[in-house]
Amino acid sequence: MPGLIRGVARTAVIAGTATTVSNRVSRRQYNKWSQQEQPQEQAPPPQAATPVSSGTDDKLAQLKELGELKESGVLTDAEFEAQKAKILAG
Repeated sequence: MPGLIRGVARTAVIAGTATTVSNRVSRRQYNKWSQQEQPQEQAPPPQAATPVSSGTDDKLAQLKELGELKESGVLTDAEFEAQKAKILAG
């Protein structure tokens, strides 16, 4: 009888641990996905920041501002690359 109780207790502990781990993974995924969705819902996609000028200092300032927008999560990688190409082409 003690072997049976030990086996049932071991099974209960393993099942409880598996449930806890599964819940933690689900919670982390939910938090990660909700954080990714929030910036897109809060801020509309930005239009061209400013008209492109031919001055090197102006281009550097625009690129710096563009980089800050990307780091803060306002711009996606694709939007960043598109805007960077516009600035460098002008």
